[in-house]
Amino acid sequence: MESGDIMQSKVDYWIDLCDDDIVTARALLNSKRLLHMGFFCHMVVEKALKAVVASVTGEIPPKIHDLPKLAVRGGVWDDITDAQKELMKNLIPLQIETRYPEYKAQVAGTLTVGYCKELLSETEDFLCWIKQRLGI
Repeated sequence: MESGDIMQSKVDYWIDLCDDDIVTARALLNSKRLLHMGFFCHMVVEKALKAVVASVTGEIPPKIHDLPKLAVRGGVWDDITDAQKELMKNLIPLQIETRYPEYKAQVAGTLTVGYCKELLSETEDFLCWIKQRLGI
């Protein structure tokens, strides 16, 4: 396998994970497990950005969860819209703070079905945008 094929398989790996996670996020929204749905939306955006990092750098993406840092590392930060940056800002607490009991109830209290539908829609749009950038 040539090095370009190897890197493409790594990109495909991350995108396949995104596709699985978006299905899970939809199912979680349908069952009204909103906190978990938000976590999976974060994971979709994170993994999509890791696909970009793998594609652009030819390296395995770093084991970090910081969405803006991944976007910078992948060279897409300057192309990300203000709405996409706002999505990232809204997703960050759903990945980090939900892991700690003292924040979990507070974060869960901010989530409504309507808000989560919006987050999921924006996450799906972000994934489509990344796929277009990657030519997938």
